[in-house]
Amino acid sequence: MNDRLHGKTLFHWCDTCNTLLLSPTCSKCKVKGRELSLSLPGDIRPALRRGHEVVSSLFFKHFGTDYFLKGKVIFLNKVAGEDRADEIVVDGHVVGAMRFDLKANDLFLELRAPGAAMLRGTARNGIIKALKTEGHLKGKKIDGKDIVDVIGEFRADDPVLVFVGNTLCSGVAKVGSEEVRSVERSVLIRDLAPSGLVSSHQTSGRNDFVASNREHLLAIESKGVSDIKSFIGNKKKPVSVSFSGGKDSLAAYGLLKRAHDDFDMIFIDTGIEFVQTVQYVNRFAQEHHERLLVAKAGNAFWDQVGQFGPPAKDFRWCCKVCKLGPVTDLIENKFPGGTVTIEGNRALESFSRSKIGFVETNPFVPNQTILNPIKDWTAADVWAFIWWKNFEFNPLYEEDFERVGCYLCASCLASEWKETARIDPKLHARWDEYLRKWTKTIGTSEEYAKYGFWRWKVLPPKMQRLAEEIDLKAPQMRGDRLDLKTTKGLSLCLTGGYSMEGVLTLPRKRDFTRVAESLKTVGRVKHSPEFEIAIVKDKDCTLKVFGGGQIVATGPTSEKTSKYFERAVKAYLKAQLCTRCGICAKQCRQKAIRIEDSPIVDQERCIQCGRCDEACVVAHYYDKLIGKTSS
Repeated sequence: MNDRLHGKTLFHWCDTCNTLLLSPTCSKCKVKGRELSLSLPGDIRPALRRGHEVVSSLFFKHFGTDYFLKGKVIFLNKVAGEDRADEIVVDGHVVGAMRFDLKANDLFLELRAPGAAMLRGTARNGIIKALKTEGHLKGKKIDGKDIVDVIGEFRADDPVLVFVGNTLCSGVAKVGSEEVRSVERSVLIRDLAPSGLVSSHQTSGRNDFVASNREHLLAIESKGVSDIKSFIGNKKKPVSVSFSGGKDSLAAYGLLKRAHDDFDMIFIDTGIEFVQTVQYVNRFAQEHHERLLVAKAGNAFWDQVGQFGPPAKDFRWCCKVCKLGPVTDLIENKFPGGTVTIEGNRALESFSRSKIGFVETNPFVPNQTILNPIKDWTAADVWAFIWWKNFEFNPLYEEDFERVGCYLCASCLASEWKETARIDPKLHARWDEYLRKWTKTIGTSEEYAKYGFWRWKVLPPKMQRLAEEIDLKAPQMRGDRLDLKTTKGLSLCLTGGYSMEGVLTLPRKRDFTRVAESLKTVGRVKHSPEFEIAIVKDKDCTLKVFGGGQIVATGPTSEKTSKYFERAVKAYLKAQLCTRCGICAKQCRQKAIRIEDSPIVDQERCIQCGRCDEACVVAHYYDKLIGKTSS
């Protein structure tokens, strides 16, 4: 993979071995591969058992055959879409794409021109024959009066094979098969099938994929092992590997196993893992005679979900509560002097990881240095490496899961959530029941849960459009639990400087003494328990915070006043919504925080650096919790 021009990235394909190449030349037959252009980001992966079945069933459903797919590895390339969206690569050509429709809760097939060519002669359904026409065919719409034959049944928006005279095209039916001959512009031509292209008779499997990429695998393994060895060197810190049960952490383990012989495996049991994942991790560690350390979150998710509401793609409170909290405790107890942890983070996984370096520090877990030896690998690199090493992998991947994590993760695809219902109905039913009850508490319909709107605090355009289509009044920002109203906003004071006033409304109220305690991280506090008022002064700024949620900030400039007001809101939230995860105490370099029933701040030690705000799940996501402030 080396080109990223015009929204495409370049791979290669060996037509002799009929498999994807991860470098230009095939290791098996030594032939330079044919160039294969795929849509960005180019994180191509092989379709495993269930994935292969899904692709085959789509072609069989629409065209009555899946003959050209048999005995071959199908590759899937993730592309932009509302949910699941994959280009389908067979015989080194993009034969189609499949997309998951949120409204229909089902996958749909788009037929591409090479797919139409490979279906020639074997398709038994979805065929339209039309009279020869003049002019360009690509993008043209065919009138019903020009259609001479229809073979098989299809519905509006289904993919179809279109013969215009002797020219074969990929197309889309705009109406059902019973109407297609009586309606104008009833068929859209997508593209012309390339002449001479036929399905390859050469079968291929996982072993062929590995053999054809052996030299590439040796090279990336050598680099990964060398990078790990160079960093660890003579350092005295113990070494560990983060082992989530996913494919990427398995590849990271494989590299570390070659580079170093003394390490611990760390697994975070979030309490909302698939049963298959927990069993797999334990089985793998036992069979490979590895030391497995488990950081357990227990019932933390279910204890906190009532307070925070469902996690969302833009509000992942669950990661801090269920992952960072437990792993911070584990590292503090097992590695008091710190640890170097090998992780399977890849740049192509997400935008947030696109610029990760080989060496990273975890801002939320003290004394942990993270190495990312597979940061530049594609998913295909990972799978080729796993098959090459003959590692057992999590069986959930065979069930067509692209990623393996918490079973109710907001970042999982709706298509995967549908698969969860198939493989573990009890887990699916528990979360689905919670979501349906939750929709009632925020005053919306069950469709808000059914169509996955809960996955966002701020709905993206695609979800806004879906809400309009199904006539659902969905809030732009969930305000089901917290609210902040600025009563005056930022304004000039008569005595000079600026002031900002607001009222914070919370779903529950704890002892105001906790708020006064939390405010010590902002500045010096004077507190009246009787009247529930706390005054904070720090240099040239002043805060007044009241038990009813009123907050008043004054300062010399608009920037300082706004920042001070924000820190006061965060302190209030931390006090009232504290989960006692303890991350703030572990982040404090001054050792100024200890956890009792809630955080206790040593005013003499605290330097108001704000690191506890950065670490706290409540403070870090305060803008998501409270929504947009209103006047």
